[in-house]
Amino acid sequence: MPSINLLPWREAERKKRQRDFGVAMGGAVIAGIAVVMVTMLIYSQMISGQQSRNQRLTSEIVELEKSIEEIDGLERQKERLLARMEIIERLQKSRPEIVHLFDEMVRQLPEGVYLTGMKQTGSRVEIRGVAQSSTRVSALMRQIDASDWMGDPEVERVETKQAGSSRQSEFIVYLKQKRSDSEEEL
Repeated sequence: MPSINLLPWREAERKKRQRDFGVAMGGAVIAGIAVVMVTMLIYSQMISGQQSRNQRLTSEIVELEKSIEEIDGLERQKERLLARMEIIERLQKSRPEIVHLFDEMVRQLPEGVYLTGMKQTGSRVEIRGVAQSSTRVSALMRQIDASDWMGDPEVERVETKQAGSSRQSEFIVYLKQKRSDSEEEL
């Protein structure tokens, strides 16, 4: 016997609901995929933005490190120049000292004493010479001690030798060159 559906509208309604469910399910899947894609796009843009900021920061750090190295180089150069300036300044201050030393040596040299050599190391001066007698060497030492530019005389040796018909005393005396008060304050 043929089957007759007395309620065909239910069957049509069921098919319509199944079709609506399929469309809704497809729409939900498409919407889910769209949300996932939009979320991925947003995150990828955020990541690329952060990477570009990181890249810019890295390039700025490199530039700053170059600037720091340049500044360090300039600081070292400045220190070297200041050291040179200080040396030049000390030399400029000590320039007249040798003039004072020679001038004072001529003034304090007693009669009968002749210098054969003079050597300066720092502020210490070695004087070699010949005197008519050892008392003249003593006189030289007293005058050095009383000088404004020289002081602390020390005798290393005094040798009396016969030179023809006369006797001579060869001597080596050390002294310290004094600096003026204005130079010591600077």
